[in-house]
Amino acid sequence: MSPYVIRPVGEDALLIELGSVVCEETHGAVLDLDSALHAAGIAAICETAPAYTSVLVRYDPNLTSFEELRLLCEPLMSQPRTADRAGRCHVVPVCFDNSYAPDLDEIASRVGLTPEVVTRQFLEARYRVYMYGFAPGYAYMGGVPPALHQPRKPAAVRGYPVGSVLIAGPQCLISTLPMPTGWWVIGRTPLTILDRDSEEPPVFQPGDTVQFQRIDSEQFARLATK
Repeated sequence: MSPYVIRPVGEDALLIELGSVVCEETHGAVLDLDSALHAAGIAAICETAPAYTSVLVRYDPNLTSFEELRLLCEPLMSQPRTADRAGRCHVVPVCFDNSYAPDLDEIASRVGLTPEVVTRQFLEARYRVYMYGFAPGYAYMGGVPPALHQPRKPAAVRGYPVGSVLIAGPQCLISTLPMPTGWWVIGRTPLTILDRDSEEPPVFQPGDTVQFQRIDSEQFARLATK
């Protein structure tokens, strides 16, 4: 059984930490534990939130306590790993034309590559969906090539539209709301990741993989009208 830490978070949640390094192996253990918690049917659990290396478990303090729930969770840690946790693979179209990729040239300059090479390296990588956070439908993905890693901008910039493809450090995400961001915008997709008028869940789920595919502005316009 891998090392883990269970600690209280406020009066109605506990955090189960399965590691400190973000990697697919640890995240696989996170998803297995999340599945085991759901399968266990513990009535006091209100919800679970899998993240990069941990699972947050919210519970009803009127039905259980931290210590009682910890004792219920610990046996789940020793359950065998799921043999195949492969999620779905999504192909996401992205346009890298200047009007859709306002930060592409600056990223290229900062890393000492041409915009074409940056685009090609970005497209060749495989991205894993690790968690949702910050805003509805914001799926945090890992997999940005090390040569393209950049820290977040010193200050957030307003005005970026829905569908902006953002990178910061090793992370990538696709915006679902028009809000300020300090991440670098290197493209835009016409794909709807989150339909706020629908009861359907977001397109991606933790454990899924994403492959980006280049499209031009004409293809973008056609796909955006579908």
